Amino acid sequence: MISNWRVTVGGAKRSLWGPAPVTYGLIALCCLVFLVGPASGLDPAYGTGDAALAAQRAYFHRWGVVPAELFAHSPGAALTPATALFVHGSWVHLLGNMLFLYVFGVMTEERMGRVQFLLFYVGCGYLALLGYAAANADSEQSLVGASGAISAVLGAFLFLFPGARVTSLLPFLFFLPLRFPAWVVLPFWAALQWLAAGRASDGPGVAYLAHLVGFGLGLVFAWVRFGRTTAVSSRGPTPGPPAEKPGQPDRE
Repeated sequence: MISNWRVTVGGAKRSLWGPAPVTYGLIALCCLVFLVGPASGLDPAYGTGDAALAAQRAYFHRWGVVPAELFAHSPGAALTPATALFVHGSWVHLLGNMLFLYVFGVMTEERMGRVQFLLFYVGCGYLALLGYAAANADSEQSLVGASGAISAVLGAFLFLFPGARVTSLLPFLFFLPLRFPAWVVLPFWAALQWLAAGRASDGPGVAYLAHLVGFGLGLVFAWVRFGRTTAVSSRGPTPGPPAEKPGQPDRE
């Protein structure tokens, strides 16, 4: 779906496979953290069965965001919205996030520049998790995942590349791959997150509010930073935005 994608930027054609070291580095770091953690199931030191589940809970509690502890001024809790960006709860959670970081992050990084993109990614991801925690200040559920930061990338992508053709698989149309402009697909995705956030329970699942906060932050940042420049219009297939399923722990 993403091969041979080209985008015209400043009159020159750039390939999707162009250099984006920050995006690739973030992907590599998330994968490494997951592989050495208990959720991957690859390290026998974490045990099996109930022992492995207990190890996962302890791991997510240590490195994830626990809103009740964050706002109780627990030592080290202020760092957890940053560390949680690199922790994922399952293989599906990791691979889904990394796919969309790869697809949407490459062009966004090329447009922003390496240092600015890194600060944007970590900063928006931190604030997205912080926003979710503030809205659920009494929750003791751990929140992990990079979706808040990746949602910010989607928001910035929407502003910077509104004409990019996004390939989406729609269940009610038998998963036929259809191509729509980013300005159609990404706002539709954001609306789905809004509806899902309104129906979300207090139990484990997907932190849709973190998606919304991240998306809004990314859109506003791109507008403020690049609003006086011409948004780039690109043509080429792009997978649709990430969709995550409920699971343990809370994922965003």
